[in-house]
Formats: sequence, structure tokens, C-alpha cells
Amino acid sequence: MEKEEKAIILEYLPNGYPLEKKMMPIAQAVGEKNFTLLELVPRRGITLNLGDEVYIGEGKREKIYYILGRLKREKLTETAKKQLEEFIKKAVKKREQEFVEFFNKSQAINKRIHQLELLPGMGKKHMKEILKERKEKPFEGFEDMKDRISNLPDPENAIVKRVMKELTTIERYKLFTH
Repeated sequence: MEKEEKAIILEYLPNGYPLEKKMMPIAQAVGEKNFTLLELVPRRGITLNLGDEVYIGEGKREKIYYILGRLKREKLTETAKKQLEEFIKKAVKKREQEFVEFFNKSQAINKRIHQLELLPGMGKKHMKEILKERKEKPFEGFEDMKDRISNLPDPENAIVKRVMKELTTIERYKLFTH
């Protein structure tokens, strides 16, 4: 897993967390590539806005002083959760090919469960249809999938829901996050 270079600000708390004693500004953010939840400390005098893209890579960071660490899912504010869902929707749309590849290459986890079945709304019936269709010809996009498989739940939406679930709840299997 490569390191995150850029992060999107989900929430900015200029006075830190209300119930913690430290009065240090904190930004809740999500990494652009791996959907890593992060706590960032902005540079002195910098105000961050929701949706801002900030550089968090190895070189000189203009807006971020340092990365405090991973953000625990329990600490996500309601605002951050809403922003997170918006960001994931955009990311899935932008990286459609990458997620369509998942449908083209996904495999069984064990004898009883397939990766496709972990997507909300996808059961054994849809999984079998997807496997049958991709054998004939790999899927080219989400629309192609919807055209070729009848009654298929929206694959784009299923991925968004799965990523949100992986980031906000405890999941045994991670498909899209680390």
C-alpha cells in the first residue's frame, strides 16, 4: 500500500475536540488514494475549509504541520461523515475503471463467500450473473454492467456503501480500504 500524497478535509475543529483538554486545531481528513482516515494538525495561522485538498506527502507541506495519526472511526463527527460520503461518491465516479476492474477480477474469499457478496444488495444470484457475464466479456463500465445484468442493484452505489461501511464500522473483510 503506497502512502497517501493528498487528503481531503472532512471537518475542521479550530479548537480541537470539545471534550479533550488540548486546545489544538485538528482537521479530520480522508486520503485520496486509499481512503485512509487521518487526523491532521494545520500550520499556525492556516484555516482549513471542508472539501479542501491538502498535500500530506513527504516534501514541504504548505497547510499541514504534521499528521497526528489515523483517525478512529468513533471520532468522526457527523459533518465529517456527510463530507466523507460526498467524497467517496465523487471518487468512485472519477475512478470508475478501477472499481469496474474489481467486478471483473473479484474472487472467492473462501468456499462459502465471494468478494461480490460483500457488496450491499449483491447476493448469490447477482454474483453468479456477474461471474457468467464477465466470462463472456469483461465489463467496460457501470452502465455496461446494468445493461447486461437485469435487476442488478446500482454497482456504483453498492461500492460507495461498502467503502462507507468499511470506514465507519468494524468489518471482517476489507475490499477497498486498509
